[in-house]
Order: sequence, then C-alpha cells, then structure tokens
Amino acid sequence: MATDEIRKDLRAAVAARQELGPEYELEVIEGFLSKLDAHTAQHLATPPVQAPKPSREGDPGGLALAIVSVTAGIPITAIAANMEGTVAIIICWGGLVGINLARSISRFMGRQP
Repeated sequence: MATDEIRKDLRAAVAARQELGPEYELEVIEGFLSKLDAHTAQHLATPPVQAPKPSREGDPGGLALAIVSVTAGIPITAIAANMEGTVAIIICWGGLVGINLARSISRFMGRQP
C-alpha cells in the first residue's frame, strides 16, 4: 500500500537523521520530500478508477419481477373470478401492473444522464 511505503520511508529518514546527526538533517529531509513529491505526482497522474454503472441488461430484477407477477397473477385471477368476477380481476391485475410500473419508473428516474 502506498501509505505503508511513505511511512517506511519516513522511518528510514528519521533513523538516518539520528545516525548521521544534525549536520545532514537538511539532506535527509530533502531526500524524503523528493520521494514524497514523486509519489504524489505518480498518484495524481493515475486516473481514478470508477465503478462501472449497472446496466439494465445486467440487472435481472425487472425480468424476475415480471415473471413472478405473471406467475402470481394466474391463481389470483382464478380466485378473483370465482369469488367476485370481472371487477376483481381488473383490480388484481391493476395492482400487479402498478407494481411493475412503479419499479420501471424508479429505475428510469434513478438512471444517470
């Protein structure tokens, strides 16, 4: 890791200063600062790594929701038709369509331009 290298260089510079004495203090400090400048320049020259944006094709959540909605809609339709009739079927399928539509709108609104 880069910070570990800088810490190691700083410890080496302090040890060299203690060993060589105060007469070489400026040279030791200049040597450490030049290494630090080189590291900073290298770090700034490297472009930052950006996380890839999730694509619609890479997110199977929409397809899974549609499949579950249709699968759940079949028995719901049978029960609603048996108990209440056409109005209940329309209400049930309206709810399923609303859930899928809400997810699609939230995915569309959350997308970066």
